[in-house]
Amino acid sequence: MEQENLTTTVTEFVLLGLTQSPELQRFLFLVFFIVYMMTWLGNLTIITTVITDHRLHTPMYFLLGNLAFIDLSESSVTVPKMLWDLLSKQKTIMFGGCMAQMFFFHFTGGAVVFFLMVMALDRYVAIHKPLHYLSIMNRGVCIGLVAGAWLGVFVHSIVQVTLTIQLPFCGPNTLDNFYCDVPQVIKLTCTDTYMVELLMVSNSGLLTIIIFIILIVSYTVILVKIRTHVPKGKHKALSTCGAQVVVVSIHFMPCIFIYARPFRKFSMDKAVAALYTVVTPMLNPMIYTPRNTEMKNAIKRLMRRVFSVRKPNM
Repeated sequence: MEQENLTTTVTEFVLLGLTQSPELQRFLFLVFFIVYMMTWLGNLTIITTVITDHRLHTPMYFLLGNLAFIDLSESSVTVPKMLWDLLSKQKTIMFGGCMAQMFFFHFTGGAVVFFLMVMALDRYVAIHKPLHYLSIMNRGVCIGLVAGAWLGVFVHSIVQVTLTIQLPFCGPNTLDNFYCDVPQVIKLTCTDTYMVELLMVSNSGLLTIIIFIILIVSYTVILVKIRTHVPKGKHKALSTCGAQVVVVSIHFMPCIFIYARPFRKFSMDKAVAALYTVVTPMLNPMIYTPRNTEMKNAIKRLMRRVFSVRKPNM
């Protein structure tokens, strides 16, 4: 292969976005802006409540607060740029910015997967070892699990970007998406990407399927244990685990649809991507909070502290 084909000549990518209709773009801007604000409101409320309420200083809420932080980070990787492009005529992103967005997208998205695994482990210990729960899931273990999760997703993200950035980009630069992601970007390379696609499907898709199956089996075992061997606090345990099963499903099913197949274009790709990147981070607080009495009470206490009006001394 000639030397010029081994160098990157593409300096920027053009994003086609969700639609080419100006009217629909303005409508989607309004909808997704509201969703983004609700994402910040809901997740920031959970983070603040977990930090400020000493009654929530337990392993489960420590992990829930971390998950809320990841949801904020994940939505902020793609949504601000998407909102800007919905009101812009030129929808472009620099090559370096595209690679950076791809890295942080997989970094935060992978973190969600790892944290859901850690939260499943937390519920398993709480149900099967209730008397030793706090000693097993102590502060050191929780911090170690969180650090291990971040290290794992860092390695995953580095692999994704390294496999992509070494490919030659010397021709087309139009991405049929509203953000940079592996399936669309590698299709613009000037070489055969079969092996790279196979490695990435294994690194993302196959791994996601395996983890999803493990989590569903684990929660099934936990729910059976709750129904048959937990006489006290059964409703609370069922609500907590049920909420986590819902969160696992809405996170993993779009990931499996996008990454666990050859990188070919499907009509539902953009809709699924919008669901995963924009809507899902907003849903987590709505799923966890109404089903959790402790969290609802803690949020009420926080609201009273924030909005309370002190009467002046007479």
